[in-house]
Amino acid sequence: MKKILLVGLFMVAMAAQAQESAEFKAETIEFIKLTGAGKAFENAIDQIGYNVAETNKEAYNKDANATLEGLYSKMAELYMNEFTQSEIKELVAFYHTDLGKKLAEKQLGLTQKAMGLGQAWGMEVSQIAQKYN
Repeated sequence: MKKILLVGLFMVAMAAQAQESAEFKAETIEFIKLTGAGKAFENAIDQIGYNVAETNKEAYNKDANATLEGLYSKMAELYMNEFTQSEIKELVAFYHTDLGKKLAEKQLGLTQKAMGLGQAWGMEVSQIAQKYN
């Protein structure tokens, strides 16, 4: 009888943990989408499918968009390893503010411009290194 009770309690604890983990993952995926990543992925799908024939465009978009669920899930796992559920909740709350929305809107463009600056800087430092070879 005790074994049955212990097994039952263990199963309830596992079910509660799984539900909590699913909730954490859903919140993390919401956060990822709020950051503007969703828009970036939509743009990538459009760019990658640019040369798809118009007659196949709808099917392409359906198949390409179906891959997003797996991508979001994998990305969520990355974030879940770095942030607590409480921190993700705070980030979600931030991205619902006006400032958070502005950051999400501008983040992709800023990142692209920053990459350009980083590449130019890397070339500059490379030229300095050449001077000392």
